[in-house]
Amino acid sequence: MNSTFDYEKLKLFYIGKEKVEDSFVPLVYQNKDLLTHAAIIGMTGSGKTGLGITLLEEAAIDQIPSIIIDPKGDMTNLLLNFPNLNPSDFEPWLDSSEISNSGLSKEDFAKKVSTNYKDGITRDFQDFSRVKKLKDSADFTIYTPASSAGVQVSILSSFKAPSVEVIEDNELFSTIINSTVHSILSLIENSSDETSKESILLASIFTNYFKEQKDLTLEELITLIVTPPFSKIGVFDLETFFSKSDRLNFALKLNNIIASPSFSSWLEGETLDISKLLYNEDGKPKVNIFSIAHLNDSQRMFFVTILLNQIVTWMRRQEGTTSLKALLYMDEIFGYFPTQANPPSKQPMLTLLKQARSFGIGVVLSTQNPVDIDYTGLSNIGTWFIGRLQTKQDINRVIDGLSSSSSSETFDKNDLISKLTSLPKRNFILKNINEKNLKVFETRWALSYLKGPLSKDAISQLMSHKKQKNYKKEENSLNENNFVDISKGKAKQVITSGLKESYLYKSQNSAYYMQGYLLLSCNIHYNLASKNIDLKENLNYRLYLDKNDKEPNFDELEVITIKDFEQKEKQNSFYYELPSYVLNESKIKLLQKSFNDFVYRNSKLTLYKNDDLKLFSKQNESLEDFKIRLQDRLNENIDFEIEKLKSRLEKENNQILEKINRLNLKLQKEKKDLTNASANSFISIANTILTAFFGKSNSKISATKISSSARTTSKVLKERDDIKLIEDEINTLKNLQIDLQNRLQDEMGNINKVNDISNFIIDEFDIKLKRADIYDIKLELLWIEQ
Repeated sequence: MNSTFDYEKLKLFYIGKEKVEDSFVPLVYQNKDLLTHAAIIGMTGSGKTGLGITLLEEAAIDQIPSIIIDPKGDMTNLLLNFPNLNPSDFEPWLDSSEISNSGLSKEDFAKKVSTNYKDGITRDFQDFSRVKKLKDSADFTIYTPASSAGVQVSILSSFKAPSVEVIEDNELFSTIINSTVHSILSLIENSSDETSKESILLASIFTNYFKEQKDLTLEELITLIVTPPFSKIGVFDLETFFSKSDRLNFALKLNNIIASPSFSSWLEGETLDISKLLYNEDGKPKVNIFSIAHLNDSQRMFFVTILLNQIVTWMRRQEGTTSLKALLYMDEIFGYFPTQANPPSKQPMLTLLKQARSFGIGVVLSTQNPVDIDYTGLSNIGTWFIGRLQTKQDINRVIDGLSSSSSSETFDKNDLISKLTSLPKRNFILKNINEKNLKVFETRWALSYLKGPLSKDAISQLMSHKKQKNYKKEENSLNENNFVDISKGKAKQVITSGLKESYLYKSQNSAYYMQGYLLLSCNIHYNLASKNIDLKENLNYRLYLDKNDKEPNFDELEVITIKDFEQKEKQNSFYYELPSYVLNESKIKLLQKSFNDFVYRNSKLTLYKNDDLKLFSKQNESLEDFKIRLQDRLNENIDFEIEKLKSRLEKENNQILEKINRLNLKLQKEKKDLTNASANSFISIANTILTAFFGKSNSKISATKISSSARTTSKVLKERDDIKLIEDEINTLKNLQIDLQNRLQDEMGNINKVNDISNFIIDEFDIKLKRADIYDIKLELLWIEQ
């Protein structure tokens, strides 16, 4: 078989090789099988990391984005990709202790590693072009929360109100609230359960804000602990349930965490927006590695829980799909999904295992600690990769777990035990719910250099080009000060316009200098029944008031999110002069009309569409999410065309296999041996690919039988004239099978080409407001301490 075969054109992952008779053939795995999730279990040194990386490599080549949680640092090796495989490529990444132990110079050791990689790749039915294909297929990023080593990620947006779909699902909403609360408590090493007053208070605050679709920052949360937005919890008043002094102590503990200099790094970097983690601006799938090896245990738990909750809330906004759209991979789940305990990460992970399949998300979990894992929770997993295990206890625990998760399936436990006890390194048992038999295979050679965990300096070097980008900072914060000369502060002017006044103080000083801002707000309503658009929004702006301005410049409006201000001024407050247009009532009415005109002219709801697929965006759907939905539709089109292709070619494939089987029976009857290693190799490999593509229907004709048919005849038979006829028939069938494989590859290439997202233009269209769609216009005066 040609070693450059494009497995991904048939939506197959090439993950290793299995032995059939005396030769190896590729082991391929249908990528859609990951919709039923997968687990990788094996002791240290079993090759578990290598298998995980090869799965992720295949996903990247297959244009499937992935989100990777990397507690140990091994998965960062995905960025060590050297298409030329030159010794100089490997040299900067070599381990000094390995060089020393080898007895070679650094240059010679690099040559040795380079040669090993070249030999390993070509030995495993691949060629060097796959290394470059991997590098070009995806956008690889290493994120390092709370560290500037890689690309930083901000958790400021991590307490965003979940979508309406989540809030309306009471069980899911409660799960997200509780796991978020416990992840926060883990930061202060508080192990309180759901019935503790700390947990109930935090859960009540989140519930109150999220149900009103309000986001929360950590700073706001700490303030709300002391002054919650409610006066009762359950049937008790707030003070009886949780006194103010105790709430203050609780708030101080959290404040001590976020006030530390090290915590400021949690608030810097890119926002944790899942829709932006799947594809980059050019439409290339992203491979996102969240390296958390540098964090302590409580920080890891905090971040993993926040990330899982973000994935769950994003997932529930998506439409269902039958195609694999993304992977979530966690390299070590020990401690995050235990049998008895209930850490914050467990519930969102359980939700994903139960629901992610319907939304096209595959979950892959890996561990080297098989004892304390909740196998009941893993009952939704359909594929198990089991490597070498260390103890009898580990083996029995895994087998018990498989038994509990295989209610509709049976397997030979003794056979499994026998296989597990004799597995060499890099060999795994594959148990796939979509296949009847267990398989033993050796993992393929990774295309990435498996160096092991990378240091912070190494990560920084790999990510230097990405860290040079300017991260978008929080815009329009009320903390941004316009420069004002405090010497101009004086007593407040007489305001006859009737504007309501509010105050924002930032300190506890003996005197306050207050700058005036005009607050402008209104409600708007976008309505387009033909596209199911019925969206109401509340607009809130502020406008800096300069005494020299003759009229307002609405182009300088700033969006604000904070709406709760003090209603009473403090003593010793001094005020800067206001422009005349806010001082009398007649001009305020003109202001309202001008603001109405501004909103009418400048407000629009931008939606997206693709005419070819008759696809229109939803009212709250971002461009990123619309692209993901468009890609889902194209993936479904590809799957549909694949099924048509299967139906058309499966009969032809079965006829070839049946003829091979008849030849086998004929040779068995003669009880002779025929040696034809070339035919054996080609037929076995081609049969592997075709059987994997067409599925279980062809399992009655095994690769073993086909291999046997190519080898069984004798010297006596060779002397007979009919041996030449049998050889010709075998060669003809071999060529037909390879021809069928090549036709499949070509037709799948055309299907993928036709359904490439670059062929489908996304157009924008706007919904404009009517005058009647603008209502409840309000103008107020806000004084902000300078």
